[in-house]
Amino acid sequence: MGSPVRVLAEATPVTRDRYVDLLRVASLAAVVLGHWLMAAVTPDGVGNLLAVVPALQPLTWLLQVMPVFFFVGGFAHALSYRSLLRKRPEGSTDSVYAAFLRARLQRLLRPTMVFVLVWGAAALLIQLLGGGGGLTGVTLRLVTQPLWFIGIYLAMVAFTPPLLRLHERYGWGAFAGLAGAAAAVDVLRFAAGVPYVEFLNFAFVWLAVHQLGFLRADGRLGAGPGLHALRRPALLAGGGLITAVTLVAFGPYPLSMVGMPGEKVSNMAPPTLALLCHGLWLVGAVELLRTPAARLLARPRAWRTVVAANGVAMTAFLWHLTAMLGVYGAMLALDVPLPEPATAAWWAQTPLRLAVAAALTAVLVAAFRTFERPAPTAAAQGHGPLAALGATLCLLGVLGLSMVGFAGLLEGRTALLIAIPVTAPAAVAMTLCGWLLVERAGRGRGVR
Repeated sequence: MGSPVRVLAEATPVTRDRYVDLLRVASLAAVVLGHWLMAAVTPDGVGNLLAVVPALQPLTWLLQVMPVFFFVGGFAHALSYRSLLRKRPEGSTDSVYAAFLRARLQRLLRPTMVFVLVWGAAALLIQLLGGGGGLTGVTLRLVTQPLWFIGIYLAMVAFTPPLLRLHERYGWGAFAGLAGAAAAVDVLRFAAGVPYVEFLNFAFVWLAVHQLGFLRADGRLGAGPGLHALRRPALLAGGGLITAVTLVAFGPYPLSMVGMPGEKVSNMAPPTLALLCHGLWLVGAVELLRTPAARLLARPRAWRTVVAANGVAMTAFLWHLTAMLGVYGAMLALDVPLPEPATAAWWAQTPLRLAVAAALTAVLVAAFRTFERPAPTAAAQGHGPLAALGATLCLLGVLGLSMVGFAGLLEGRTALLIAIPVTAPAAVAMTLCGWLLVERAGRGRGVR
């Protein structure tokens, strides 16, 4: 018998869109690499390389690839939900929605809850022993920040059924409606000065990108042989890039497509129309590469690599900051000199830091990868409202934890989540309760 990865790769149906799997892995890998490169750690704290060297900010137009991951999510969610609808017994009144939520969230929430519980216990122990200062305190605050992405992804899963119905009725019009709403929000924000309206774009911008995944699932981003299939992706990439450049050059939008410390306006938090246009050009660009990538993925070795990486991608994403900060912590403990960021000595040391961070991430993946393995999915039955409540609690809990972190546990440190103060224990409790509700609501007769 071959290895599990080889067996899984060889069992891949010929109808599977392998390029989507590659995009999922590549987008998460780009985010990990970007985080490792942007960290500018000194004995005094953690800074951002892009703030130290503003000339590097155009690189975010390549490394800010979260739009690609959400685009791939839309594609996968459309296929998954439609599959469950087809499998539903004729005349059944059971909730497909609950089964869909459980099926989509299992591989996301299981490794996330393990990460949260392990770090929560470690943070409590550290602070009970009187630690939590210096780089340790910074680590306790920073390791949860990437969870914002999981919170947004939870919202996308939860909104898939109604937005998929809108897509099936209006097609490109549904995407245009969300994009138009994002533009209107920015007009109200920057031209009319309406307070708090900008937070609506956490929904409109990311759901618009997610909607593009529905269009791809239906072959409406370009399909078939020849140059004709490239026309729409080329228009999407060119139009998105030109519009994004114009907005940054003449509008109130910053150059960086990731958040920068101390900036008055961020393209990321909350998202802006410029970030949406950036997402359009990225989606168009990756679609232009679909045909050569498909030829590459037809090779057994290349496909086995993608299959293996997909099986641990979420675990690696969750633990990559732990690994990076662990490397810096070890350097400080061993009195290894930390050069000033962006100096020649700093750049010379970068390859070694990245290699050690990658090795430590691999160790953490080996320890926790079992929680990302697929579990038996539920049949199309369950309790829809209970599942929706569980998803909402998960969403609020994960977003709250990404904001408050694990620093200051014993002092009751809080952060504002939709104008409500939230502590780390409360955020963890919401996430755990929400996950259990989703599991309970969506559990049906187990099928492989």
